[in-house]
Amino acid sequence: MKISKLQELLGAKVITGEENLDKEVYSAFGCDLMSDVLACVTDQAVLLTGLVNPQVIRTALMMDMVCIIFVRSKVPNDEMIALAKENGIVMMNTDKTLYNTCGILYSNGLVGTSEVAK
Repeated sequence: MKISKLQELLGAKVITGEENLDKEVYSAFGCDLMSDVLACVTDQAVLLTGLVNPQVIRTALMMDMVCIIFVRSKVPNDEMIALAKENGIVMMNTDKTLYNTCGILYSNGLVGTSEVAK
């Protein structure tokens, strides 16, 4: 699914990476514990989180993620924005909760990381 479709489905605001909205993503993972992201994500995924700190960007970089969506209207700080821009990561935010965000994306065909065809 193209990142631009995620934006449309969630009514999300693009914070960084508008030039990368045509990139494809194949799964999503919703979590606020970055240790769980490191342990569970095995493919290129969209990270859905309510956690707003630089560790989120660093974790996404380690896992080759190209898109982070902050839920509950969370807004990253300037340090996070600069780091995401420097690394070509799309960051968006939505006013929806993590639960609803995951449900919307799943019901529109974006699977969870453990469901990606091997």
